[in-house]
Amino acid sequence: MAHIDDSGGNKRGTSVDLNLVPIIDLMSVCIIFLLITAVWTQVSMIQIGSSIYAQNNDPNNKPEPPKKSEIPFRLDVLANGYRVQIASQQKNFPKVNGQYDQERLIKELKAIKELYPEKGDCVVTILDELPYEHLIGGMDALLQAGFPEISVATGGSPP
Repeated sequence: MAHIDDSGGNKRGTSVDLNLVPIIDLMSVCIIFLLITAVWTQVSMIQIGSSIYAQNNDPNNKPEPPKKSEIPFRLDVLANGYRVQIASQQKNFPKVNGQYDQERLIKELKAIKELYPEKGDCVVTILDELPYEHLIGGMDALLQAGFPEISVATGGSPP
């Protein structure tokens, strides 16, 4: 307990006791709350020299193209329909009568699965303003076509 004694000029002395326990309790709770809600991240390092496209001093040793399972594959859920992008190819599937064309999308995804049978992953992007049910529809189509490894990203690129 802190004790302040003010006995200046007055006949009657003033004595004030300041209770610091509630302040210490509040500060300890704030520190614990800060530690619990802190975001812990792990920073990873990318080794540039190990890239297959890194500089090569030997002209006879050409870099191998990426395996078919490593080719980027993305399904964009847009306001006007679906867009499938695999490697540098891109196909759009516009809405039919205001509805997403699930059947046509599934047929195209199955054709992609036939071309790339070892490919099992896909990234699904969706615009933030679209309802969640459209994302689920795209994910269902991917599962039916044989792509079980689905990653979800928000903020898909506009048409």
